[in-house]
Amino acid sequence: MNLYPHHQQDTFWYSLNLRWVYTDLLRSIYAQTKNFHLSNDLLHDAIVKFAVKSSIDPVLEPHAYLRTIVKNSIVDHYRHEAHFVDIHDDMNQETSQFVNVEDCKIASPERMADIKQRMQALQNIIECLPAKCREVFWMYRIEGKTQVEIAKSMNISLNMVERHMMRALVDLSFAKDYLLKP
Repeated sequence: MNLYPHHQQDTFWYSLNLRWVYTDLLRSIYAQTKNFHLSNDLLHDAIVKFAVKSSIDPVLEPHAYLRTIVKNSIVDHYRHEAHFVDIHDDMNQETSQFVNVEDCKIASPERMADIKQRMQALQNIIECLPAKCREVFWMYRIEGKTQVEIAKSMNISLNMVERHMMRALVDLSFAKDYLLKP
């Protein structure tokens, strides 16, 4: 005789056996990540993605589909983490007393090279701007001056400051897809 019959019942949600999700699947995620909190986060993100998909189109194999979402989420997580390396080995003793060394990460050499290329592209775009346009952009965005201050210091109208800023922003907006890609 089972004293706790509700412990043996399987609960289903969007055709998913939640007992399987929170025992077998979660255990499988933990085996791959060795981090309980990360495992829960990945599982819950996958469940949300599954629910969104299921509300649009019915899923024929819900357990297989959720497992695929989890697998892809784990891969995405590790790809993102690969952009960073531990700073622990590079830190000296003086710095480690002020910073929790275990929490520090810096961008990987590949990520740094990518950032450097994007910064160079941005610099090239700014250098191709007309001289006054470049100067207005620099004063406004880098030095933090107001448009009125820029107009007075350059002895031009406020309208010209706005035009120069618009020109700079338009030129930069054409490059945003390249510069802002992950």
